[in-house]
Amino acid sequence: MSFIWPAFLALLIVIPLLAALYVWWLRRRQRMLARYGSFGLAGAVSQQPGLRRHLPPALFLAALALLIVAMSRPEAIVSLPRVEGTVILAFDVSGSMAANDLEPTRMEAAKVAARDFVERQPPGVLVGVVAFSDGGLSVQAPSDDQVKILAAINRLAPQRGTSLGSGILAALNTIAASEAPATSYYSNKDLTPTPPSTPVAKGAHRSAVIVLLTDGENTAPPDPLEAAQAAADRGVRVYAVGIGSAEGAILNIDGFSIRSRLDEATLRQIAQLTGGAYFNATDAAELRAIYQNINPQFVIRPQAMEVTSLVAGAGLLMLLIGGALSMVWLGRLP
Repeated sequence: MSFIWPAFLALLIVIPLLAALYVWWLRRRQRMLARYGSFGLAGAVSQQPGLRRHLPPALFLAALALLIVAMSRPEAIVSLPRVEGTVILAFDVSGSMAANDLEPTRMEAAKVAARDFVERQPPGVLVGVVAFSDGGLSVQAPSDDQVKILAAINRLAPQRGTSLGSGILAALNTIAASEAPATSYYSNKDLTPTPPSTPVAKGAHRSAVIVLLTDGENTAPPDPLEAAQAAADRGVRVYAVGIGSAEGAILNIDGFSIRSRLDEATLRQIAQLTGGAYFNATDAAELRAIYQNINPQFVIRPQAMEVTSLVAGAGLLMLLIGGALSMVWLGRLP
């Protein structure tokens, strides 16, 4: 246990002083009774309850000690259950996401489902947004500010090609940046690159997941499976959500008709490599249902909590018990 205002603990010195004063008062009373026993007081004293008369004063002293401790504002490490974690929503913003096999388009259906997911998250869950086409970009750092997260999702729009690998790597970098301790821009620290971390078990990084929303057609480097392996080496799970149908839809781009198909095989491999799962959304309602299966972890995490009210309550309870016993046994307060 620690204390926010430990200086008040010095007041505990009054407890042994009051105990000594009580012992001195008892001895003085006994001497007076012995001296004036001839007046009939000794018989009255013999009728007093024995050790019971010392219990109420002892409770009063214990209560006073607890109240002094409460004034010092004690803190204790308490293990509290809570839902927490970091979820990175990695959106494919390639041109194929404008396909309308999901109404009104793949992109808009994905955004509606993502907004619903964000609005259902408790305060302990941080949500970040990454957009990728032929490159990856962190749009919103992990945060519990739902207004900022929803605004970042609303800004997304279809652009160029698709690089699944860039999306996964950008999400991993966003997770690493959110978990790294803050450092000064001015530092004498050695700039030698750190060696790569030792691979860990699949899903070992329980506090962060990546939700990869894409139509699965990879058209640009790096290799998405190599990026998935990098996520697996860090223990980060990737939930791949395939948007659209295997038959796909025809897009008109610059006067050319292009059929956009869902590459389920690649997405399944990405999920399998990282210990995540693959989902296929063929309509907007199914896409929203998929998000209900992607929930952060329920954990028990120890944290410091001020327990002043508990200590003060225990002290007041002892005062009440001591007062009640004194009135019942002695007919007075000690």
